[in-house]
Amino acid sequence: MAQFQISKTNFLTNRIVNAREGAALAAGEILVSVERFAFTANNISYATAGDSLGYWQFFPPIGEQAEDWGVVPVWGFGKIIASTIEGSLVGERLFGYFPPAKELKMTPSKIFPERFVDSAAHRTALPRGYNLYRRVSAEPGYDSSLDNYRMLLWPLFITSFCICDAMKLNEWYGAEQVVIISASSKTSIGLAYALDEEQNAPNVVGLTSGRNKRFVDTLGLYDSTLTYDGLDALDTSLPTIIVDMSGNSDVLGALHKQLDENMRFCINVGYTHWDAANQNKDIIEARSEFFFAPTHIRKRVAEWGAAGFDEKTSNFLTQTVAKSREWLKLNTMSGLEGLADVYPDVCAGRIPPDTGIIIEMP
Repeated sequence: MAQFQISKTNFLTNRIVNAREGAALAAGEILVSVERFAFTANNISYATAGDSLGYWQFFPPIGEQAEDWGVVPVWGFGKIIASTIEGSLVGERLFGYFPPAKELKMTPSKIFPERFVDSAAHRTALPRGYNLYRRVSAEPGYDSSLDNYRMLLWPLFITSFCICDAMKLNEWYGAEQVVIISASSKTSIGLAYALDEEQNAPNVVGLTSGRNKRFVDTLGLYDSTLTYDGLDALDTSLPTIIVDMSGNSDVLGALHKQLDENMRFCINVGYTHWDAANQNKDIIEARSEFFFAPTHIRKRVAEWGAAGFDEKTSNFLTQTVAKSREWLKLNTMSGLEGLADVYPDVCAGRIPPDTGIIIEMP
């Protein structure tokens, strides 16, 4: 059993731990071999919120002296290789939340032809959406050639869909423009896709670095694009929603201060600039809120039903993945050693915005 771990106190520090095989499967358990997974800046966001939102709890670290180490969840595919439950399930492929590891032991419950929930004791208090696994062979029209795009974009674009839906529910907070910080991030691009489909959506301004501006402009999704050192060009006379994918408190504070009363609402989502996250006295906390996609998903599933939510999001994802294939390049690495090689570049934001990292497990 091998597992990729990072230091909880210094995300740049990582290690691969190999441990002896665990105990035999108990009644009601399955063993899944992890086949492949995606790795993006979103996974670093999971580490940043590891304690506050419970991401460290999904997959306990193995090995000795593990208390200071954590396992960052990833989205990917796995295959059931052993089972003690009635009906076996051996041989089935799954899509869902996995550790960057060779294997994962799970306890399936609420088993339906198309999905089940992992009810392992340490996961029961965590958001259900992260504990749900899709049995892909039961999905109508399932196409395995899209697996890499699905595990790379699905978790990001679901968040994008939910942010747009939440803003629309709140009548855009009376804003006339939406400013998206870290416009080159894939979640930002997904949000721009969603806003582009909304007739009554405000104009969309993308903020990005100088080195990524050309890429952002070529997407043709933003009404205008500004760089972080060009914030003075923003029209501060317009009531504005800020969607922050970066966690960069200096940029966020500068925007809040410039906009003042016209900063109608700030939606804090990610930490693509996790190393620049700290307190800033200019941030207007009273009109800011952290956006947690699973909470919005629960709300919409309660209102639309699970089938209704799946239909709406599947249509959105099908369209946006097709558009993204025009610009997205896949970079495939081999095994946990390949992840260790590319991990520093992900942390430092050195992965080009048009590139997606795929880890294939041997």
